[in-house]
Amino acid sequence: MADDSLFEFLHMEIVSHVYKEQESRGDNDKERGTCVSLLECMGFRVGQGLIERFTKDSPGFKDELDVMKFLCKDFWTNIFRKQIDNLRTNHQGTYVLQDNRFALITQLSSGQQYLEDAPKYLAFSCGLLRGALSNLGLESVVTAEVSLMPACKFQVVIQKA
Repeated sequence: MADDSLFEFLHMEIVSHVYKEQESRGDNDKERGTCVSLLECMGFRVGQGLIERFTKDSPGFKDELDVMKFLCKDFWTNIFRKQIDNLRTNHQGTYVLQDNRFALITQLSSGQQYLEDAPKYLAFSCGLLRGALSNLGLESVVTAEVSLMPACKFQVVIQKA
C-alpha cells in the first residue's frame, strides 16, 4: 500500500514540476500543449520499459484483442493494483478502457471545478499505454477523458499500416 502512495505522490510532483518549469519560462501560450507532450513522452518511455519486463516470460499474443486484454488485466494490475473495469471495442481497431476509480486522479477532489485539471494528470498514463503498445508492435493514438471524477476512459485507436 505504501508503494501505491509513493507512486501517486511522485506522479503528482512530476506533473507539478513540469507545469511550474514551463510557467517560469514564460511560455504561457504553448504551456499546456508542451507540458502534456512532455508528460506523454515520459509515460511512453516508462510504458516501453515496463512492458518489456512484464512480457519477457509470457507467450506471444494471437491478435490485438489479446494484447488489449493483457494490458487491461496484467499490465494495469502490475501498475495500479487493479484491473481495468471495462474494455469495449468496435472490432475495427478502436478500444475504450474504463477505470471507474483511476488511481492517479482519486487524490483530486471530486468536485466539478477539478474536472478541468484532470487532463494534465492523464497525459503520463496515455503515454504509458502508447509505449506498451508500441513495444508490442502496435502503433496507436491514446486519448483520455474524465466526465465524472475519479472515473476515466482511455480511447485507444490502433493505427493500421
